[in-house]
Amino acid sequence: MSQHMRAAVVREKGGEFKLEEASIREPQDDEVRVQIVATGMCHTDMICRDQMYPVPLPSVFGHEGSGIIESVGPNVKNLKKGDHVVLSFGYCNHCTPCTTGHTTYCNEFYERNFSGADEEGNNALTDAENQPLHDHFFAQSSFAEYAISRESNTVKVDPSAPIELLGPLGCGIQTGAGAVINSLQVRPGSTFVAYGGGAVGLSAIMAARVCGASTIIVTDVVDSRLTLALELGATHTINSLKEDPVARIKDITGGGADFAIESTGRPEVLRQGIDALGKMGTIGVVGAPALGTDSTFDVNDLLLGGKSIRGIVEGDSIAQEFIPKLVQLYQQGRFPFDKLIKFYPFEQINEAAKDSEQGVTLKPVIRIG
Repeated sequence: MSQHMRAAVVREKGGEFKLEEASIREPQDDEVRVQIVATGMCHTDMICRDQMYPVPLPSVFGHEGSGIIESVGPNVKNLKKGDHVVLSFGYCNHCTPCTTGHTTYCNEFYERNFSGADEEGNNALTDAENQPLHDHFFAQSSFAEYAISRESNTVKVDPSAPIELLGPLGCGIQTGAGAVINSLQVRPGSTFVAYGGGAVGLSAIMAARVCGASTIIVTDVVDSRLTLALELGATHTINSLKEDPVARIKDITGGGADFAIESTGRPEVLRQGIDALGKMGTIGVVGAPALGTDSTFDVNDLLLGGKSIRGIVEGDSIAQEFIPKLVQLYQQGRFPFDKLIKFYPFEQINEAAKDSEQGVTLKPVIRIG
């Protein structure tokens, strides 16, 4: 039967998250219904609220949910009521990228994560007037007290881990750490640069330390973030408002970095990252600007330097495998992502968004249940 609840609804471009009464249907087929304990707030929530990505409105966003399974559909095989879970991105599981282990590049990724409905165009949520709300945002829409997700994007986690902390592993932190571990495969003794000291960039810093990189550099314009980066494993920091990051990186590394990620979504920063690569260096692009954004680079520098540029979605992660590994690293004290997090009550979701956009908070997490 349907479950009454509260959900944070955005009804207009750039509008506030408004807490409203809503209902969510029971799970069907291979779906589960999760009582949300907490949800991380990510840059993508804001750019969709602001329609930089054209997700239909009114919508319930939220895509870093964690909680406890309340009920399961008839075709769920490996999950049960009471399981502690983290919700991640949706994928079809039958296209060529999915069947070859690259679910982050699913042919239906946009439809399953940004269309505002399930693959049949249906919604699981209705508002107080019994009108449909656009949902299935990243196959979850977890800015709500309950969320529907599929078994494939619902990751069971160790119940001894603090469930209210784990939601950001489903997107932002998975993206930064996965870019380093899965995509770039940063080597022991190598040099690594993170452009941007937000939650994604600092997750990459922690992962580079786990991988054994000997020189770990972060660039940002906020000194407090640079200070935290040193605590989390960076060996050098650069405030790009005060010094030339390209020249400084080449000086620190003796010619250029082996690996880098760009997490700011700013094309001029991406250009710096490419210019500061060493011979055969690779930069991963994880920052999401507005659709249609262009960037430039020196073709001969790329060609003669053997440099590589690659896009990375969700850290090339197989969430069912990678998220439990991150939880284990956290429990071992080797991946202290809790230092990035500040909790907000559900009623302060707009304050959390403002603090995130102004750089006051690295990773807001909304306590919901």
